[in-house]
Amino acid sequence: MSHRRFNIDVLDVLLVFVPVSLILHLLHIDPVWVFVTSALAIIPLAGLMGRATERLAERVGAGWGGVLNASLGNAAELIIAVMALRAGLHDVVKASITGSIIGNVLLVLGLSFLIGGLRFHRQTFNRTAAGMGATLLALSAIALLVPAIFHFIVRGHPQAHEQELSFEIAVVLFITYLLSLVFTLRTHKHLYGQALPSTQDDPTGRTEWSNGRSLIVLLVATALVVLMSELLVDAVRPAAAALGMTEVFIGVILVAIIGNAAEHSTAVLMAARNHMDLALHIAVGSSIQIALFVAPVLVFLSYSFGPPMNLIFTTFEVVSVAVSVGIVSLVAMDGESNWMEGVQLLAVYAILALAFYFLPSPQV
Repeated sequence: MSHRRFNIDVLDVLLVFVPVSLILHLLHIDPVWVFVTSALAIIPLAGLMGRATERLAERVGAGWGGVLNASLGNAAELIIAVMALRAGLHDVVKASITGSIIGNVLLVLGLSFLIGGLRFHRQTFNRTAAGMGATLLALSAIALLVPAIFHFIVRGHPQAHEQELSFEIAVVLFITYLLSLVFTLRTHKHLYGQALPSTQDDPTGRTEWSNGRSLIVLLVATALVVLMSELLVDAVRPAAAALGMTEVFIGVILVAIIGNAAEHSTAVLMAARNHMDLALHIAVGSSIQIALFVAPVLVFLSYSFGPPMNLIFTTFEVVSVAVSVGIVSLVAMDGESNWMEGVQLLAVYAILALAFYFLPSPQV
């Protein structure tokens, strides 16, 4: 109990970086510090958005609550990506999509398996639900692979229609996402029946939020995330140059972790409580949302910000997603996990992160 209270207090303390980042920006301080402080500010704001969403979801019923969580679960990262789109940083946006997919299925799931496995010798989860998640992730890999192969085949052709292909693939992904919600929330909801512990039994001693308070917190936190995301995006290029990092590395590793930090901690906490179905659903489900919902929405929105974004990802990004999907399919096959499987997932993530760090940009 005390450990969880400590984690929440640390997130709340990080809210001090909201005014700090604003002051640094207004004083035109080194962009590296603006980047760092705005990133730290987004983490607790994303946590507040998640907590408010959970409270609202509890009051609207399981079905609509699931839709609400699915729609807002990656809101912080979607906001960051939209700000990057406005700035024309398409490489950062696409890298953040890649980073979210591999980060959730390797880093988050790996930490969940490791922490849960150290407390419990053997943990189990629903194989059918895990298999469905792995299959949807495979679809994500295909959606990244096809435009990349198409781009290689038609390069130099005057009428390649690559943008049209990306848009139509985005439509297919979005429709598939809507149908996956029907599957998980209606026709096969028994496979996802484990619910989050009620906030009424919250061991941290936090008082339950009313509908009005939850909505106000959600709106205010969202507005502040928009502001912090704009500062973060403005500082990306100078910070990347000063820190010796490529924009792709910042998108794949840093932005992905920042946007999903609060959700990451929830998955690990569920695993530590032996709710492995929930931990798996959060980690894999978040990757599915990014690939089937966030990515298509960003393609659609990009038409409002100048040259539209396509789904032509770099070779290494496609390979990374394919490798991640492959190893998750392997660990989900038997319906059980242990701490060593967590180590293996984290090892793959570390290897990919190192490769992205040393990878030159934009040649991938």
